[in-house]
Amino acid sequence: MKETEQPLDIEKREHKPSRRPLLQPQMMDALADRIVQIIQIDKKYKDKTYSAKRLAQDLHVDSRMISNILGVRFNVNYSSFVNLQRVNEARAILLDKRYNNLTMENISDMVGFSNRQSFYNAFTHFLHMTPREYRLTYGDPTKPQPKKKKKTQKKRRKKQSKKTGKQE
Repeated sequence: MKETEQPLDIEKREHKPSRRPLLQPQMMDALADRIVQIIQIDKKYKDKTYSAKRLAQDLHVDSRMISNILGVRFNVNYSSFVNLQRVNEARAILLDKRYNNLTMENISDMVGFSNRQSFYNAFTHFLHMTPREYRLTYGDPTKPQPKKKKKTQKKRRKKQSKKTGKQE
């Protein structure tokens, strides 16, 4: 598996958590495993309406517990945890030749983002590049890259006249 195909991981804390755990370690581990099962494996991250509150209801705990577990065990909040799963799936789609015809809006919708801007923000937050840059950098090198649009004669003349200070 190439480096670009490796999913981004939520890093577990190595230092003392800034949040005090609300549960015993064994119970926290069991709930953390269930959260991963529901969000990541059952792919609830694709559901735009699936919230921390609904997750808490599904696990029969208070939503504060969800926040606490994610903060203590994974050092993230609920939104970051879900968005990371979405970004990981988007990375795979962006590199898969079968999906080359999809727009960024289509991909954004497929992985659970409610709009393209949220998708771009999360993607850039985790990978420090836009989805388009990611596709161009790590995608199929045999696929022709989009060409830059050529300036029309009129636009070139207008730009040139601005430089020289002449009006058309």
